[in-house]
Amino acid sequence: MLFIADIFKELIILTNEMSPYLLLGFLFAGILHVFIRKEKIIKYLGKKNLKSVIYASLLGIPLPLCSCGVIPTGVSFYKDGASKGASISFLISTPQTGIDSIMVTYSLLGLPFTIIRPAVALITGIFGGLITNAADQNNLEKTSEADCCCEEKPVERINPFVSMLKYAFIDFLQDISKWLVIGLVIAAIISVLIPDDFFTQYIGNDYISMLIVLIASIPIYVCATGSVPIAAVLMLKGLSPGAALVFLMAGPATNAATITVIGKAIGRKSLISYLISIIVGALLFGILIDNFLPRELFYYSISICEDSHSSHILPQWLKISSSIILLLLIINGMMKKYLSNRKAENINESESLKTSGMKEITITVKGMTCNHCKATIEKNLSNLKGISKAEVDLAKSQVLLTGNNINLEKIKSVIESLGYEYV
Repeated sequence: MLFIADIFKELIILTNEMSPYLLLGFLFAGILHVFIRKEKIIKYLGKKNLKSVIYASLLGIPLPLCSCGVIPTGVSFYKDGASKGASISFLISTPQTGIDSIMVTYSLLGLPFTIIRPAVALITGIFGGLITNAADQNNLEKTSEADCCCEEKPVERINPFVSMLKYAFIDFLQDISKWLVIGLVIAAIISVLIPDDFFTQYIGNDYISMLIVLIASIPIYVCATGSVPIAAVLMLKGLSPGAALVFLMAGPATNAATITVIGKAIGRKSLISYLISIIVGALLFGILIDNFLPRELFYYSISICEDSHSSHILPQWLKISSSIILLLLIINGMMKKYLSNRKAENINESESLKTSGMKEITITVKGMTCNHCKATIEKNLSNLKGISKAEVDLAKSQVLLTGNNINLEKIKSVIESLGYEYV
């Protein structure tokens, strides 16, 4: 019981430090979602030159997309005419940061990492885009496969303020809350279980620590925001700032699903460029930080350390109230997700009895993990001729299609062009 109480105490401390900045980050995420339109910026990403790569990397830094949500966005950029270099640059820089994770980084790791993370994301994104373009000089850009079979449908106008709040505190929160909670719990368990001098006593070598962290980070999934508390706790246990940066880069930017989709949708050469950029960039900047910057600068800035002065920047009442609001929003998101799934099941049952002359087909699509994936699949399939409605069930990885003359070959083509797997 004492062990569980200690974990719960650490969990409360971490949540109190993160929640005010996290709520502010969610708000900025909603603003970016409403006022930055992807279709208006694709024209800046279409050429195989340095400018397109820089635009793509700069665009990706503030966007609140994790490594699962960034896949359909990056692939859709490529299918709509963006160069491979610009697409890879976007796929590298976007999951490493985001306005929400930048705010949380400041709250837990201080100003040094808050500056370094976006800078490293920008540099590695540009580097990855340039080597991708260099490896793809002889290939023509690929155009969208879905253009020939899609029709424009009227778009429902929604109040931008309502849309901003809905995306920030419902849709985006639903996507990130699971991994945020997992990251906080892991950080709390590490804080209680691992001795304070673990890395200095049992490993000792910073380069070995970096390699261990890199190998562990590449295949697993952790979002940019959820990685911050884990990195902060590991640094308190003796992990070097450079090794912590390796985790903050490689953890969010790579996972098994991302690697598979990029290789299939954009090509193996692009995948190799993508992995080289992240691995080389993480190790290089990790080594530079450990050897050329004072470590006290980083350790002093960790706000969950009891002796840190930075933990007193915000009043305690604001931290606690923000934690309560965040908890209520997470519970609200979970309830809405559960109720929407139940409502969808009931609607499907009732409509299946009413639809005469309409055909219903349920297909399985692998790789859908968040509301961004859901919206991407539903929008693209609903625009296909012959389909009146497409409804995604994330829990079952299924899509219910309703319409006349449903062409499964076209459906498969669209799904795979977006980077998902049609089953």
